[in-house]
This record gives sequence, C-alpha cells and structure tokens, in this order.
Amino acid sequence: MAVATPPRDIQPYLVSDDVLLLRSRTWDRLKFEIEYGLQKGTTANSYLITGEKTALLDPPGESFSELFLTEIQNRTDLSQLDYIVLGHTNPNRCFTLKALLKLAPQVTLVCSNPAAIALKDLLKDETPKVQIVKSGDTLDLGKGHGLEFIPTPTPRFPGHLCTYDPQEEILFTDKFFGAHVCGNQVFDEGWQFYDEDRRYYFDCVMASSIRQTLAGLNKIEDIPAKIYAPGHGPLIRYSRQELFNNYRHWIEKQKNELSVALIYASAYGNTATVAQAIAHGISKAGVMVETFNAEHADPEEIKGAISRCSGFIMGSPTLGGHAPTQIQTALGIVLNNADKNKLAGVFGSFGWSGEAIDLLEGKFKDAGYQMGFEPIRVKFKPTEVTLKTCEETGTDFAQAIKKAAKRRQPKQNVASTSQSDNLEQALGRIVGSLCIVTTQQDNLSGAMLASWVSQATFTPPGFTVAVAKERAIESLLHKGTNFVINVLQEGNHLGLMKHFLKPFAPGEDRFAGVATETADNGCQILTEALAYLECTVANRLECGDHWVIYATTDKGKVLQNNGMTAIHHRKSGTHY
Repeated sequence: MAVATPPRDIQPYLVSDDVLLLRSRTWDRLKFEIEYGLQKGTTANSYLITGEKTALLDPPGESFSELFLTEIQNRTDLSQLDYIVLGHTNPNRCFTLKALLKLAPQVTLVCSNPAAIALKDLLKDETPKVQIVKSGDTLDLGKGHGLEFIPTPTPRFPGHLCTYDPQEEILFTDKFFGAHVCGNQVFDEGWQFYDEDRRYYFDCVMASSIRQTLAGLNKIEDIPAKIYAPGHGPLIRYSRQELFNNYRHWIEKQKNELSVALIYASAYGNTATVAQAIAHGISKAGVMVETFNAEHADPEEIKGAISRCSGFIMGSPTLGGHAPTQIQTALGIVLNNADKNKLAGVFGSFGWSGEAIDLLEGKFKDAGYQMGFEPIRVKFKPTEVTLKTCEETGTDFAQAIKKAAKRRQPKQNVASTSQSDNLEQALGRIVGSLCIVTTQQDNLSGAMLASWVSQATFTPPGFTVAVAKERAIESLLHKGTNFVINVLQEGNHLGLMKHFLKPFAPGEDRFAGVATETADNGCQILTEALAYLECTVANRLECGDHWVIYATTDKGKVLQNNGMTAIHHRKSGTHY
C-alpha cells in the first residue's frame, strides 16, 4: 500500500531563546524549476529574532503563505513586528509580503538597493517603509542583536543579502548553502547524507554565476559564525567549514578557458527560469557560464565577458510587443564586441506574442552570427518538459563550442601523437557488455548506450555504470531514482546500437520507432534485448568527466535464452 504524502505544514523550532525558526515544509516537488529536480520536497526557512525590537527574516513564497500567516500570528503579535529583512525579492515572495503588510502596516522592510528598486514594481499598490542597507550597515534590535548586513548579489538574485547576528553567532545566508530536501531534522547531523542534495543545489543555483558566488564567499569567509542558516534545507552547524570548502572546490571545477556569456532580463521570473535551465546544461558539459541580468549588470562587465567568451546566448521577455530597454542596450554591446565566429543563441518567454525573440534572432542573423539552436519560445510558465529541453539545448550548445575549439587546436608532434595513440589503443582493449540504460520520471524519459557496466556486489546484487556528465539522462539518475539496464544480444544489437548512438535533438523522443514494454518500476524494457534488470540508484561518485552510478537490483529476466551478450570492442579508450 502506498504511503500518503504528508500535507504541507510549518515546523517551528527554537534555535535559541530569541531566535525562532519557522520551516515551511512540503514533501512534494514545489516547482518545475530544475533546482527542485531531485523531487525530495523542500523547506522555506524563515527566522523571527526577538530583542527589544522584533525582526522577521525571509518570509516564504505564495505556496506557504496561508499556513505561514496562521502560524506566525500564533507565535507573535504582528502589530509589534518592527522589521522584515529580505535576503532576496521575487514575485512569489512578495505575495506573502503583501499579506504581511496588511497585518503589520507599521513594519519597515530592510533590503539592499537592488531589492528596493525591484519592490517598487512588485509592490505597486503598496507604499511600505523601506530601509536600504549596504555593506557594513547594522540594525540594532536590542539585547545584543546588532544585525550586520553583507550584500552578496548574483545575476538571478541581484538584491541578495546575508545577515549576521553576532549575539547568536548565526549567519543567515538565504540562497547560499541551501538544499531542497524535506524532513524533520533541523540541523545537519550526519551531514554526508545531504552531499548529493547540496551539490545538486549548487550546480543548479550557483554554478552559472561562479564569479559572483566566489565574491560572496570572500565577503563572509571571516565572519565568526557557528551556524549557517540558509533559506532552504537543514541549518548548518556540524559541516559548516566542510560545505564552505566544497563551494570553493566546486567553483574551481567550473572554471574553464571555454565560456558562454548568458545575458537575459526577466519581467515575471519565467525567462530567468529558462536561463537557469540552459545554464545548467552548459555547465554540465564542462563549459563555464557567465550569467548577466541585463537589468542590473555593469555594461563593462558584459563587454568583457562577450570579448572573452566562446559563444553567447541572449534571452528576453516581450513587453508591449518589444524587448525591454536593458536588453536592447545589451544587444548593442554584443553586436559591437562579439567576433563573428562566436556561436549565438536566443530564447525568451512571452504572454501573447514573442517579438523580442524575433528581434534578437534577426539582429544576430543579419550580423552574420551562426545560431547554435533554434530560438526557444516559452509561452507563460515553462513546464518540466520544457526545462529539460532547455537543459539539453544548453548541453548541445556547449558541446558545439568544445568541438569548434578542438578543431582550432594545433596538431601534436609525431612523438607525442604516437604516445597518445598507444595509450588510447591500450585503454580500448578493456571491453564491456553493450547495454541500453532507460528511465522514465513522470513526463521525462531518457536513454543512452552504455558499455561501461560492471557488476560490483553480490549482496545486494549491484553494479556500476559510468554516465558522462553531459549526457541528457544524467540529470535523471540521482539517488533513489529507477532505471532499466537492457543488455543487448550479439548478432541482434546493431539496430538498437545505431538508434541510440545517433544524436537526438533536445526534447526528442528517444523511443520513437523502438519496441518497448513498461517495467514494474515504470521504465522502458526494450523487447529486442537479451535481458533486462530493474534498478535503483543507491549512490553516485564523481569521477573526472563521468558520474559512476552504483545501483542495486532485485528484479530481472533473460528474454532470449539462447542468446549471447553483445560485447563492444573499441579502437580507442578516450572516446566512443
């Protein structure tokens, strides 16, 4: 019998006598944005600090608004609330903020200057008191709670603000150090359990803005905090230094001579969501992304990124039949500074029309740039399938840049070429069975040809499969997800091998024209296969340009009793 998913709720927790944590919890996937792709739910963490004055930090978004307002009114008198500190602003959070302002009209909103500018549009019918803070500013709540503010802007969150309470030695980090996972555990005891969730969150939210993330880390490195209190996931007490060091390590891994400049503006958040998905796909393929929100970016920074990048992508909403002024300004910078040999791309979202996308595409084509993909057009909010297609588009764009860079590399001398060939040939003598990995998650499906499959354990029956980071299926193979290994049959494998080796367009159905059945775990069985195993991902290990997936299995079947396993003999050990 299936276990019912618990309803959304608010989990209160006293961090100290003066700091109350209110965790807005959902066990279901909150949104279709890729950062929620592990589907482990999330917590939206809000904090109430009570001194002689009271401050609320980071109210949740619309999904939790009603529950949160009920809970906070049971916990405090909102007529006595003095401040609401905003680590970031967006339309979703402002839904709850408007409701709070009706209940507590006396409150002062505390935020950075970019956030204050955004609030003028997000709170058009409201005239709240706003206190703009900059680096080094403090807010005295009394009883030793002198809040210190550290602006840590990123392109996605230009008004991002960290807040430090020296009395409690807590650094409220909002988007930094988060994880989308839901549970009863408030702190990070046994923190290794969250390794995958933290890395996935970083890859989705931070990897596309590593320069800004690094600048933020440098600002908070010397703050003597004993607890990091993020906006999502467990509070960090036991692994604070480990996680900080991991962020630096992950940033270093993102640095690359090849880069893509991704420039966008977003009126309602939809274009930004698409940008995030494209950026995630690019970074998966080992190409660095420099993201710029045209509404806040310095023109000189855009110019510098365009000059050094290997390709560029621009995204825009359509407002009143036009692209926003900031996008038109950024477009001029790109056209004046980007070499014609750089690959270009265009995307955007719209409500009723998409003239801004046509404008960008037309300008780039007229200027002689080669387009790396057909323009991505998203009407209203992007769906899960749309975002997966955007991720695959970003990966393909990055791979095209890598291939172009390889063609430009000077040829090796004879001696080094001979040594390289010897190594490649020797590696190629390591053979493995030919298999097709298939998976299905809700509306998303994936498949890939694999020859690096090996049994790893007897109890439980388990094996490893290596998956290249840029593979589209990689983002569907995280802990707890299901897949099927289809072992191919010698003499009957060439058709399936040819089908799954061909390049698929982003979003293309991998199973079109292939005979399949549905396994008990919901994934695809290829009926022409020799045998199949139903599998569950138990662990992942990052190894160079691949993820090694360790999976267990408790069900399988031989479909062709007299068949032999197809073996792949490669000529080279450094490519397929």
